[in-house]
Amino acid sequence: MLLTMREYLDLIWNTYSGYFNYLLHEITHWHWDNYFYGLIGLSLVVWGLEYLMPWRKNQALFREDFWLDTFYMFFNFFLLNLIVLMALSETAAHLFDQFLGFFGIQISSLMIFDLNVLPTGLGLLVFFLVTDFVQWNTHRLLHRVPWLWQFHQVHHSVKQMGFAAHLRYHWMEPVVYKSMLYVPIALIGGFNAQDVALVHFFAIAIGHMNHANIGWDYGPLKYVLNNPKMHIWHHAKDLPKTAKYGINFGISLSLWDYLFGTAHTPYDGRDLELGFPGDDNFPKTFMAQEMHPWQKNS
Repeated sequence: MLLTMREYLDLIWNTYSGYFNYLLHEITHWHWDNYFYGLIGLSLVVWGLEYLMPWRKNQALFREDFWLDTFYMFFNFFLLNLIVLMALSETAAHLFDQFLGFFGIQISSLMIFDLNVLPTGLGLLVFFLVTDFVQWNTHRLLHRVPWLWQFHQVHHSVKQMGFAAHLRYHWMEPVVYKSMLYVPIALIGGFNAQDVALVHFFAIAIGHMNHANIGWDYGPLKYVLNNPKMHIWHHAKDLPKTAKYGINFGISLSLWDYLFGTAHTPYDGRDLELGFPGDDNFPKTFMAQEMHPWQKNS
């Protein structure tokens, strides 16, 4: 059934107020799976590792753009949901459901596999593999499609790697990722909010480590897990001529890059120059970076 404009406005308002109350509760109440303090605790642990065992020893603990990236981290992880994503996601989901409804299809009918039939641990692993593979493909699109690359340049404008660089990205990126995940997630069922939260926070932890000033590759596990020594090559300013659209696209897993031939770690990349061609003219402030993709000459 089509929603009226008033019903859409009510949906947006209820989504905003619900997320605001959730965020307020997270800040004012401690519990073991608290996202707000979990992000702070995780960041302090990884930052502590950067202090204790820095890979680039001449890089300052408060590196270039440390505070900009810290702002990005909290803005993108919490405030962005409040300002844009929650209402947009709910509205887009309803519009897509209505679009399918014109063809007599319900989103719930798209499910082809129920994770409930699997043991809990195995079902969670399948959910993780599916979401990570979709995100790996989405990441490739961000590099390959010119108008998407305009948004992804914000993330690649990082000149010194540190844990908070993980969450420096334009607000359009999660819109793209969530859109690409919507249907694949609808194809599998049986996961709950705790499953989603666990997988999401594991991805945040891996992402923090990948961007940290730590020279780890996890030994034999480097062929499965993305790692700092591999991911720094993804941020290299000068790419191999055979890989003009990028290398090492892994989010949590490096597995996909090895399987599909996009892995590239030819030598220790500790001192690589980071960025992209032309980044000398890229904006340096938060608002200018957010507006940059919308400008005609960007």
